[in-house]
Formats: sequence, C-alpha cells, structure tokens
Amino acid sequence: MRRKGIIVLIYIVLLLMPTACWNSKDLQSMAYATAIGLDYVDGKFITYIQVLNFSNIAKGEMSSEGKNVPTWIGRGEGVTVTESLNSIYSTAQLRIFWGHVKAIVMSERFMKQGARVAEAYDMINRYREIRYNILLFGTKEPMRNVFSQKSNLYMSPIESILENPLEQYSQRSYILPMYGYKFIAKLNEPTGIAILPSLSINSSAWTEDQKKRTMFWIDGAYIFCDNKFCGWFSNEKLAGYRWMEKKLERSLINVPNSPHPDVALVMIKPKPSVQYTIRNGKAHFTIKLSIQAYVDEMIYNRSRKDIEEQAAQDIEKQIRATYENGLGIHADVLGLTESLYRKNPKMWQKLQESNKFILDHDSLERIDVAVKLQHSGKYKLRVK
Repeated sequence: MRRKGIIVLIYIVLLLMPTACWNSKDLQSMAYATAIGLDYVDGKFITYIQVLNFSNIAKGEMSSEGKNVPTWIGRGEGVTVTESLNSIYSTAQLRIFWGHVKAIVMSERFMKQGARVAEAYDMINRYREIRYNILLFGTKEPMRNVFSQKSNLYMSPIESILENPLEQYSQRSYILPMYGYKFIAKLNEPTGIAILPSLSINSSAWTEDQKKRTMFWIDGAYIFCDNKFCGWFSNEKLAGYRWMEKKLERSLINVPNSPHPDVALVMIKPKPSVQYTIRNGKAHFTIKLSIQAYVDEMIYNRSRKDIEEQAAQDIEKQIRATYENGLGIHADVLGLTESLYRKNPKMWQKLQESNKFILDHDSLERIDVAVKLQHSGKYKLRVK
C-alpha cells in the first residue's frame, strides 16, 4: 500500500508541474545576429556580426519610428573562419541566435583569397540555424561602418538595402541581388561567372533636416570567374549587363544617351536570348533582345519611331561596351558561353581545350535590339 501511495504522489506532482519546455529561452534574453561580415588581415580571418535585440526590432517596426534603434557589433579573429566566429562567444553576454541572419558581407581583402569564399560560405551554411536564402555582398567600406548604418526614419536596420534590397531593385534595377546558394551554384558551373553586388555608403544624398545622413547604395559589382576574384566594375561599366537580366523590373535610360537627352524612358520586361555559330573552329555569338518602354519625361518632342530606334541603338552600345570591359579581365560578363555549353557541351569542351577563354573582340558579332514603346504616360506624343 505504501508503495502505491508513493507512486500516486509522484503522479500528482508530475501533473502539477508546469508544461513549458525545459530548455526554453526568453526572447529578450537572446542576441539575434542579423548579418555577418568577413575580412582578412595579416594572415588572420576577422569576422563581424550585427546583433539586434528582438524587443528593439519589434518596437522599431511597430511603434517607435523616428527613434534610434541601437545596433551592436561583435568582432572576432582566428586562423580559420570557424575559429574567428567562435571567438565572439567569449565576450558575448547573451546566447547568440543565428536563425535570423539575412546577409553576409565580404571585404575585398577576403574575396581575393579565392576559394576561401566558397569555403567560408560552406562553413556558415552547415550550421543548422542558418537559412539558405542569405544575401551576399562585397564591400570596400570598413565593416563597422556597414553594420552601423540606419535606414530612413530610423526604422529597424533590417529595413535597409543590406537586408532588404529587393524593394530598391524594384524601382531601380541595375545589379540583381545575389543569394548565397545561387552564388555558389554559379561558381560551380563550368562556365562559372558570378556578379556580386558591391555595397557602398553614400554621404551626400540624404539629410535629416540640415544634418547629413549616410545611406547604403549599390555602386557596382564584383566579378568572379573560374571560382576566383577577377575584379570590380562600376555601375557605368556594367550598364549593358542589366539588359541581359530577365528579372529586370524597372531601369531608366536617356535618349539619346548624352548630357543633353531629349527623352527619358523607363525600360521594363526584357527578353534576351543568345545564339551561336561555329566557324573555322571559333564560336561567334548573336544577342537578340526585345524590351518594352514607356516615356517618363519628354524634354524635346520625338516621334515614336525615332524614340524606339534611338533607344535600341543606345542599349546596343551599352551591351557591347560591357562585353568589351569584361574582355579586359578575361570574364564573360554577359554569360554568352553558357548558351554554347548548354546546347553543345562537346563543342564547348573542345574549344576550351585549345583556349580556356574562348572570347575575343570578334566573338560578339551582332546585337539585335527591338524596343517597343508602350505608352507616354498621361500625355500623348504630339509628334507621330
């Protein structure tokens, strides 16, 4: 009887115990890493993490716009990326949660380490809390400056270009945001060319009343080819690259492309394609592009036909100029050779054996651009 009584007592105690998880953590007692920075100095890997408190993020998004949302930045170092990131734990006062990391920023010094870029991403992505859809950026800026930037109106830092670039891209499509898994996939392709957005800080465009405020902007891109760092191009040098991007949403062009244009057009819905022919053991390529447009500003009256033809000529020049810029660093920036590789891999392999970089000034034979003007806004074109 006594034994049964003890069992009943234990059962009652278990029923009365709280049902919460034993290892649960209060949200406010954890540090949430939202971005990771990778640098390389004097033979050591330097890592940074941007940390936000969950309660601060919630207030910043719901009820505290206009108030400064504090950002904490941790720094570590080591002979490996793993050792460097783990060294941050020694000074972190709270448990760091990695499930909200949205971006990885790499310095030029780090990117020039070549295969280390893929190794570092592999290490970070192996951790179970890290998500697959993490954005990748390169930068020339000091990492602390990058991670301390605020968004407009002192909104949460997760509302900036660093962690939410698609909002900006939908209004100004130039360099497509790059996710980590896509970047690694492109590097692993035999024709591997990857375009990584270059994150910079602009100090002249915005003010808060009369006080200057710094803001993020994408000032160009880093080019990776054959799984290594090849160089950096400004937006101007990559002007033709955007027309080959099927996901382009909205991009401006002046007609003509000069200091004194007649019309400003918004270009939308590009449909690019690449065709090839093999002659005398050499690949020749033709780009065909159809794209829609509408008038955003009319400075001097031009006919519909004139606008379409002039815009097509200017886009053709931009594409060819970007192609020529790529030749300077032995990079297929426009991705021409991918069409050959996909449709005729044996021929691609044969050409690669004789010359690893198969493009030259004559490889891009033709660029056929067709611009279709959809409308001219609320005003009609006065010249037909």
